[in-house]
Amino acid sequence: QVQLVESGGGLVQAGGSLRLSCAASAKIFNINAMNWYRQAPGKQRELVATITSTGNTNYADSVKGRFTISRDNAKNTVYLQMNSLKPEDTAVYYCNIKAGIFLNYWGQGTQVTVSS
Repeated sequence: QVQLVESGGGLVQAGGSLRLSCAASAKIFNINAMNWYRQAPGKQRELVATITSTGNTNYADSVKGRFTISRDNAKNTVYLQMNSLKPEDTAVYYCNIKAGIFLNYWGQGTQVTVSS
């Protein structure tokens, strides 16, 4: 069973930066997309950023220009560089990898708290 392990969350002041990492415990084949989601208290989980198998990226409007998603295929790792953080970015961040037709892996989540 492949596990996704996230790291890099924490407490940061507004305007600061954090880099989240998500490493798979084993090689995942036929990856379609690697995603970062977030869920703030009382809100639904939302898609923040996506990187496809071809390297195309997409971002939620709320993070465009501030967040960057990237990957290291050799390390089975996906990253989320978060700059110019705002209090409204406070949430639990989850990585997600979709592979093949049915496979859908989730990390355990990492807390990001941005103080004003």
